[in-house]
Amino acid sequence: MNNNTLSFPDVFTAYLAPRGFEAELLRELGDSILAVRDRLVLASGPPRDVAWAQNIWLDPRWIPIESIGDAAHKLKGLQRKWALYSTGLHRRATLIQDKLPKVSARRQVFGEPPPSAPLGSWTLWEENLLLASPACASPWNHGEAEFEENKTEPPGRAYLKLWELFTRLGIKPAPGDLCLDLGASPGGWSWVLAGLGARVFAVDKADLAANVAAMPNVEHCRGSAFGLDPRMVGAADWLFSDVICYPDRLLAMVERWLELGECKRFVCTVKLQSETDFAVLERFRAIPGSRLLHLHHNKHELTWLRL
Repeated sequence: MNNNTLSFPDVFTAYLAPRGFEAELLRELGDSILAVRDRLVLASGPPRDVAWAQNIWLDPRWIPIESIGDAAHKLKGLQRKWALYSTGLHRRATLIQDKLPKVSARRQVFGEPPPSAPLGSWTLWEENLLLASPACASPWNHGEAEFEENKTEPPGRAYLKLWELFTRLGIKPAPGDLCLDLGASPGGWSWVLAGLGARVFAVDKADLAANVAAMPNVEHCRGSAFGLDPRMVGAADWLFSDVICYPDRLLAMVERWLELGECKRFVCTVKLQSETDFAVLERFRAIPGSRLLHLHHNKHELTWLRL
C-alpha cells in the first residue's frame, strides 16, 4: 500500500451517497471524512446510522494486487458475489469484474424477501490496490432496490417507497391493522396498505383514484391531514404520511400525534425544499425510538420511522 492508504486508521467505513445527494452525506459525516471518490465517502470509525447513505460498506479493507487475475482471485477468496462501484481506472476495473461471478439483475418481486446471499462491494482505488468490503448494509447492488412494477393499478410511483421500506425492514401492516394515510391523494400508499389487507382511513381534501377509493377496506375522509384531531381517532396501528408540506409543518403534526394520539408506528416522508433543512432533520432524529433513512425511491426527501 502507498503512503496515503497507510495513513488511514485501522477502523474506517465507506458510505455510498444517493445520486445527487453527496453534499448531504458529507455534511452528515462531518470531520470524520478521510477521502471522497465520486459518491463513495470514506470516514473514520465503525459504521454509523447515517440517513444520507444508499449503502454502507461495513468491513472495508485494502487489498494489494499484482494483476487483473490476481485481483479476481483475491476477491473470490473472500466470497463469491461482488458489485463493482467504479471510481476510476474504469476499463481495468471492468476487466476484473468480468472475471467474477455475475450478479443477478433480476428485479425484486414485492412480497418476496430481499436477496439473502452475501453481496460485497469493491472499487479499484489505484492500479494495484483494491478497496473491498465483503459485508454491506444493503442486500441490493449499491443499495438500488428495483422492483417488478405494477404499471396499471397504483396511481403514480409513490407506492414503490412502501414496497422498498417493507421489504427492507421485514415488517409491514398485518391484515386488519388500522392504518391512517394522511394526505393520501391520489392513493398510492392506500393502495399498498389495502392490498396487504389493512383497514385504511385515508384523509385528503382531494379525491383518491377511483380504483383505490373502490377498495372495500379503504375509507376516504375529505379534509386536511393537518386538521385531523388525534384525540378523535382513537387507537391506530400505523400512521402514514407522504403529504407534500414544509418539513417543520410535518414535524409539528408528528409531535401532536405523539402527544395526543394513540398510534403504535409511524412512517412519514420528510419532503425537503431547494435547500436541505438540516436543523429540522435533527429534530426528527431526536425523537426517541425513531430513525431517518434515504430510500432508493426517495427523491430530495427522507423517510422518518418510529416503529
